[in-house]
Amino acid sequence: MHLKGLFAVSALVAVTTLSVQASADFNQSPMLASEVAAGKLPPVDQRLPQPPRIIETAEPGIYGGDLRIAMSRSRDTRLMTVYGYARLVGYNRSYELVPDILESFESVDDKVFTLKLRTGHKWSDGHPFTTEDFRYWWEDMANDPNLSPLGSPALMKVEGELPVVEILDETTIRYSWSKPNPFFLPALAGPRPPFIYRPAHYLKQFHKTYAAAEGLAARIKKRRMRGWAPLHNSQDNLYDLDNPALPTLQPWTNTIRPPAQQFVFTRNPYFHRVDSDGNQLPYIDRVLMNISDGKLIPAKASAGEVDLQARSLFMSHFTFLKQSEEKEKFRTLLWDTSLGARIAIYPNMHVADPGWRELFRNRDFRHALSLAIDREEINEVIYFGLAEPSNNTVLPQSPLFREDFQTKWADFDPERAEELLDGIGLDKRDKDGVRLLPDGRRLEIVIETAGEETEQTDVLELIHDTWLDVGVKIFTRPSQREVFRNRVFAGETMMGVWFGVNNGIVTANMSPAEFVPTQQVQYQWPKWGQYYETDGKAGDAIDMPAAQELFDLFRRWQTATSEDQRRDIWERILQINADETFTIGIVCCTKQPVVVANALAGVPREAIYAWDPGAHFGIYLPDTFYFTGPLN
Repeated sequence: MHLKGLFAVSALVAVTTLSVQASADFNQSPMLASEVAAGKLPPVDQRLPQPPRIIETAEPGIYGGDLRIAMSRSRDTRLMTVYGYARLVGYNRSYELVPDILESFESVDDKVFTLKLRTGHKWSDGHPFTTEDFRYWWEDMANDPNLSPLGSPALMKVEGELPVVEILDETTIRYSWSKPNPFFLPALAGPRPPFIYRPAHYLKQFHKTYAAAEGLAARIKKRRMRGWAPLHNSQDNLYDLDNPALPTLQPWTNTIRPPAQQFVFTRNPYFHRVDSDGNQLPYIDRVLMNISDGKLIPAKASAGEVDLQARSLFMSHFTFLKQSEEKEKFRTLLWDTSLGARIAIYPNMHVADPGWRELFRNRDFRHALSLAIDREEINEVIYFGLAEPSNNTVLPQSPLFREDFQTKWADFDPERAEELLDGIGLDKRDKDGVRLLPDGRRLEIVIETAGEETEQTDVLELIHDTWLDVGVKIFTRPSQREVFRNRVFAGETMMGVWFGVNNGIVTANMSPAEFVPTQQVQYQWPKWGQYYETDGKAGDAIDMPAAQELFDLFRRWQTATSEDQRRDIWERILQINADETFTIGIVCCTKQPVVVANALAGVPREAIYAWDPGAHFGIYLPDTFYFTGPLN
């Protein structure tokens, strides 16, 4: 299926459907009706754009209630942006791109994109949402070196070329490149979208070009900032959703600044979606996000303290959760996942120590480590036999799947592992049987984790034993996510453990960026990814032939003109990843437990819990979830 054709059809269908019902009568939550009656809000038909986005629901939901969720960090307020899934364009449940915030869009050969906003759309504070918000981001933020010292984001560059941006009118904007930019629309639909617009009316008060000098100086002093740019950046956090004063387009708006033990998100009175009966969404009045230790969240879920929860829940909690369902009135669903591997080990190609760096870049060493893992044992002990031993690659549901991608160098073959280790000069051992590096140091590897769950350390305990049998000793070091990431980026981490690729159900027309050095957060090659993201201003240029071939293929994929060409490129990329074992996948095809209160309706029983595409709950539109029983 060709994405360009799919985009055009989806846009046409959405516009046709919406225009038919644009004149319908609209309804609203009693919570907002009382504010309208008190003169605090305009009527609902004046708050909605024309046309609103109409969500086809099986039956109308019920207004009201507080949805309780649990998170482990105050920074997780950002997940309300993920779950809310208000995007310029978004994926539907068939993974087609459709207009959402936009009324329509057009794409010509992935080079020219024309975006049409909904007339009368408003920010959560009631201020008009127009192309001025796009212009402000592009001219006054993305291309202002004070606010964006590294320049415009990589998404807006095609081989270094920035787009021509045309403001056609208050609701129409066009982006044009001379070469294809096939990443543009999918990025807008992502779980962490680029937000190529900002609430200009709010942020201008912090921008040197627009704010009165005296008032700006007072704001800088009040907030103890070094200057206007840090002040502006501190207020500009649409993704984090942690500034209650910052207008948003999401279904719920935050009312509490961090740090806090509970964040309260209340309905956006100007939200642009309605159901098929004209009821403005969301149905649920508030979302209560409670912050607690991630290790306690499974217990809180089993005690009925959440209404919707997947984060911090793992298969190891499934039996425990099932035992409490009847008493606490919830159900535990098992959703499929899209991860290429549930867990993967990431040898850091940029570890600072030159001896370790040379070793990790030796593919025979990586092959040996992979062959020395008993994945069948891990599957039985940790995942109840419900997973599949696998590399970190595409899943069987993907049309690009091949069995050898999943199994190459992934059999348990310790004898072959020892042969490989001997063959690269690691044939000497100490009295404990631990191999020695050429410089005499013991082959002792510290593997770091983000410290957010015990699953990773449980898996590493089993790997510890089989690696030690071939002369490789490991130590596990739990950390904290931001510390873990920063250590990987700085080359201080030897190896890390994290999830595999987010999207294992790719098609030929989806970006292969996850399998190519394109992002700093790819823990096997963070500096190569950073080099790409910053257009060479930071990080390191690729200096490994196999990695360079991956990047060259990635560039070819960008300019390919047919699905067959993209498929051929994809297959070569996946083959190189299988041959090189840049990351060491353990198992795939695991399930994600999802706890849902019995009174909560609209949550699908069968679904895919995926980061991108999918935004976890986002693709299923939580604004359409509602309570059928007693409200909490």
